[in-house]
Amino acid sequence: MPKKGKIRIKGIVQGVGFRPFVYATAKRRSMRGTVKNLGSEVIVTAWGDNFDEFARLLAGGTPLSVIDSVETEPLTGDGPDDFVIVASGEGARSGFVPTDVAICEECITDIFETGGRYEGYWATSCVNCGPRYSIIREVPYDRVRTTMDTFPMCADCESEYTDPESRRHHAQTIACDACGPSLALLAPDGTPKPCKNPIAEAARLLDEGAILAIRGVGGFHLACVEDSAAELKRRLGRTEQPLAVMALLQAAEDIAEISADERAMLTSPARPIVVLDKKDPDAHSAVSNLHTLGMMLPYTGLHHLLLTALSHPFLIMTSANVPGYPMITETQRALEELGERVDWVLAHNRVIHNRCDDSVVRKGTIIRLSRGFAPKRHAEDLGDNCILGVGPELNANITIYKDGFCLTSPHVGNVRNPGTLAYLEETIGTIGQMTGAAYDVIAHDLHPQFLSTRLARRLAGECGATLVPVQHHHAHIASVTTEPCIGIAIDGVGYGTDGTVWGGEIFAGSPSDYQRVGHLETVAMPGGDLATKFPERMLYGILPDDETIALLTERGWNAIETGVLAHQIERGVNVAHTSSTGRVLDAAAALLGICREKTYDGEPAMKLESVARAGKPQNWDLCIERENGADVLKTSRLLATARSAMETESTATLAASIQHNLARGIAQIARDAAREHRYETVALSGGVAYNEAIRTTIQRELEDSGLTVLIPSAYPLGDGCISYGQCRYVSKI
Repeated sequence: MPKKGKIRIKGIVQGVGFRPFVYATAKRRSMRGTVKNLGSEVIVTAWGDNFDEFARLLAGGTPLSVIDSVETEPLTGDGPDDFVIVASGEGARSGFVPTDVAICEECITDIFETGGRYEGYWATSCVNCGPRYSIIREVPYDRVRTTMDTFPMCADCESEYTDPESRRHHAQTIACDACGPSLALLAPDGTPKPCKNPIAEAARLLDEGAILAIRGVGGFHLACVEDSAAELKRRLGRTEQPLAVMALLQAAEDIAEISADERAMLTSPARPIVVLDKKDPDAHSAVSNLHTLGMMLPYTGLHHLLLTALSHPFLIMTSANVPGYPMITETQRALEELGERVDWVLAHNRVIHNRCDDSVVRKGTIIRLSRGFAPKRHAEDLGDNCILGVGPELNANITIYKDGFCLTSPHVGNVRNPGTLAYLEETIGTIGQMTGAAYDVIAHDLHPQFLSTRLARRLAGECGATLVPVQHHHAHIASVTTEPCIGIAIDGVGYGTDGTVWGGEIFAGSPSDYQRVGHLETVAMPGGDLATKFPERMLYGILPDDETIALLTERGWNAIETGVLAHQIERGVNVAHTSSTGRVLDAAAALLGICREKTYDGEPAMKLESVARAGKPQNWDLCIERENGADVLKTSRLLATARSAMETESTATLAASIQHNLARGIAQIARDAAREHRYETVALSGGVAYNEAIRTTIQRELEDSGLTVLIPSAYPLGDGCISYGQCRYVSKI
C-alpha cells in the first residue's frame, strides 16, 4: 500500500521557489498530493511509494530557503490523482520574506544569449534571484501581492510560469520585454529621450561625462564615470566624501586587493558594497581620498547590461538620497529633487514598495544592514512577549521579536528629521504587518528627546505595550551576547545614565545589571555639537592650554575666536561632556592637521586611519586612574604625548601610535576588569571598532591574556545593531 502523510515545513519558504521545488520533486518521485503556501510554512499532502525519500528531499530546501523544521503527520483518505499547487492561504508569519538578491548566473546567461527570449531584458529573473522585499505589499508572497501585479504575463511567460520543468515555474517576478516593466531615459524635466535602447544610450552618455540618476531595486543611485566624480561631488556639496563604485569582477581586481573572503562576499547573492584596500592607496583619489574604496559588483540585469555597454572600467554608483535620509524611490520625486544635480534619469516603471539601500561590509563586519541581508531573520528564544526595538537616533533600523524569531529591518537612516521619522514608522508598520506583531513591550533609547523615543511612547500608548528605555551602550553589548561578560562599547555618541555623552565604555555583568567599570576620560565639548563639526574645538576640549591656543593661532584662528573658546571651557558655557572614543579620534585628526572640518559622518577618524596605515605605532606610557569606582584612561595624556612628538615623528607614525595606544588602554581596562570579576569573555561593539587597527589591537591584547573576544559578524558593529540589542536587553530584565 502506498505511504501517505502531511508534511509541514517551517521557515523561509515563500519567495524562494519552494512550491515549484516541491511540485517538481513530487513529479520526479511519482507522488500524488498538494502543496500550499501558508506564509511561514508550506503544507504538503503526499501519497506514493517514495514518500520517505520525498520527505527527505524536501528537507533540503531550495538555494534561497531556510528550513527551521520538517514535521510529518498521519493522513487519511485516498488523495488526488495528480500532484497540484493550490492557492496560498493565511498561516504562521515567523518565516517572513527573503531579501532582494542578485540576478543569478543562469539569468545573466539568458540576457546575453543572442536571439534568446530574454536577450537584453533588464528585469530578467527566476525563482532563484531578483527582487523580493522591495516589491512585496503583503504576505503570503504571490504575484498579486507584489508590485508585479500590474504587469500581466504574456503567453510565453505564462507558459514558463506553469511549466514544472522551468526554473521560472511559479516565479512571481517572471517578465520579459513583451509584458514586463520597461525603461525610459528622461531629461531632468521629465521629457523622454527618443532612443531604441535606453541602456545603450545611457552608457554612451555616461562615457561622455554625463551624470545620471538610475532607478534600481530599492531606490535611486547617482552614476557617473571616474572622470566626472569631482563634478558629481561638487553638485552634491560633498567634495570630500568617498563614493561607492560598481564594476565587473576583473575591473575590481585591477583596482583593489581582494582576499578570498572578500571575493566570496562580493560575489554572494547579497552583493553588498565591500570596503576594500586599494592596490595603490593614492589612486582614484577623485573617488576616494582614503586608502579604501567601496566596491560592489552588478546585481541586476540592468547593471550587467550597462557595464557591458560602457567603455570605462567602472561606474561611480552612490545613493541619490542625502546621507541619513530615506532612499528616493519614486521617479517623479527623483526628477523634482535631483533635476539640478543630474543630466539624465534612467528609470523603470516597476513600483518600489519598500525602499532598501545597499548593504556595506568591511573585513568581515557589517557596516550597513540592508539589501541582500535584511530584512534579517534570526532564530532566538527571547520569551513569550512580542517586543519592538525602535533603535537609536543615527543609522537606525527596527527589530521585532515574535514567537522565537528576531526580524531586523533594512537600514532606515538618521532619525533627526520628519522624513526619516516617517520612514521609521512606515517600516514598523510594514514589518509589523508582515509578522502579525502585537507588541507587549516597546524598547527605545534612554535619551528622552530622541524622535524615536517620542514615537515609542506614542505607539506604546496606542497598543498598551510596556515602555522600556535601554541605554545605548548596554544595547550594543546585549547585541553581541546576553551572557555575563566584560563589554567594550566604543563609538561616537550615546546618552549615559549620568546625563553625559558616553562612547568609550567598559562594562561588567549581563543585561540585568551592567556595571560601568571603566571608560575614557570625560572631557569637554566646547560648543556641543559644534565640536563634532570642527574637531579643533574638540582638541581644545581635551587639551585646554596655551600650547593648543598657539597651535590654533598658527592655523588662522584669531584672538576673538580663541578667546571665546577659552571662555566656554572656563565658564562651562555651552559645553557638553563626553567619554566618546570617536571624539578622541576627531581631536587626534585635528591635532595632526589631518582633518579640521568634518563634512561627512566619521570623516576625521577615517582620514586618521588612512594616514596611520603608513606609520609604525610606538608603545607609549598609559595613564589609567581610578575615579568613582571605575578605571579611566586619560586620553588627554595620549594627545599630549602626541603633541610633544610632532616635531620629531612623522604624522603617520603619530596617527598610528594614537590609535594603537588608545586600543591598548581600552584593552588593559577590560583585561583588569575580567580578572577582577572573573569573566573569561569580552564582547566588543561600537562603530569605532570598524577601525581595523583599533579592533585588532584590542582583540590581540585580550586574546594574548587568555580571554575570548566576541566580535559580531551577523549584525553591524555600529548602531545598526542597537534595535536588536534593545530586544535582547529587555527580554532579560
